Amino acid sequence: MTDWGAVLLVAIKGFLALGAIMTIIAYMTLMERKVLAFIQVRKGPNRVGPWGLLQPLADGIKLLFKEEISVSGADRILYLMAPVIVTVCALLPFAVVPFGKGIVGGKFLGVPLDQWALGQGVLADINTGVLFIFAISSLGVYGVVLAGWASNSKYPLLGANRAAAQMISYELALGLSVVGVLLLSGTLSLVGIVEDQDRIWKWNCFRQPLGFLLFLIAGSAEICRTPFDFIECENELVAGYQTEYSSMKFGLFYLAEYGHLLLLSTLVTTFFLGGWQGPVLPPIVWFSGKVFAMLFFFMWVRGTYPRLRYDLLMQLGWKVILPAALFNIMITALVLTLIY
Repeated sequence: MTDWGAVLLVAIKGFLALGAIMTIIAYMTLMERKVLAFIQVRKGPNRVGPWGLLQPLADGIKLLFKEEISVSGADRILYLMAPVIVTVCALLPFAVVPFGKGIVGGKFLGVPLDQWALGQGVLADINTGVLFIFAISSLGVYGVVLAGWASNSKYPLLGANRAAAQMISYELALGLSVVGVLLLSGTLSLVGIVEDQDRIWKWNCFRQPLGFLLFLIAGSAEICRTPFDFIECENELVAGYQTEYSSMKFGLFYLAEYGHLLLLSTLVTTFFLGGWQGPVLPPIVWFSGKVFAMLFFFMWVRGTYPRLRYDLLMQLGWKVILPAALFNIMITALVLTLIY
């Protein structure tokens, strides 16, 4: 394949993957509203299209036609860059998340199937995929901080300050909770981590139960999901760092929020639930089913648990989650040393 052909193939794969992810994120908003409605014993969206299936499209069109509001005294360049930074940092890590096995043989548009994302089971398999994900996703806090500072308003600034403290606190615990998995699998490649869980009893949720629990808690705090949504809690900060944004700039923040939720669900599936591994059914079905189950779990938590106090959030991160993550690493290393 020529150099231009390779570039074109990468571009096509990227656009296909982006389209699929954006569609999933759009319908995650409908799924969450339906799940919360079920928990609260009401119907949820059911007017736009059959069973409300066109509601995400209606929401997108509504956001596109909303009035653009410019804040007086805002740093215009940073004000416009912030939602873009947050969105890019939410979507880019999906490039290394594996969703199935590679396909051997066959061609599509004259190109072997194993060179396509669907044929490979991953858009880009790199041997440092874990580091890539944590490096890119952690940059999202810069977009949040810039949004709060550039808005020239007190509530966004308070939300940005909270975001910086909260994400720094839980980013460390989130990374440490995965170290036990890396010790067991011996690789930083997400494909290698999934291949190491080739039997159900080898799923890391059974071999690393404490790490699994810590990853769920720290991950929820990292993406600021309820009960850790302090950076935009409406009863204190109106909408936090999003307060002064409107139209599609506001929509990009919501896209990034659900993108982070989808990414967290795929990472839980990859690190602890065996990824695409499973009997009888195709790998993509197993992967999708596990991700869907994790999405439902996080939505159920949102509809069930109240928000913590902010000081208790910080105490939980530094006095409980972080020591527990270090303890898990120590125990895992000790057991591996004794066995091997």
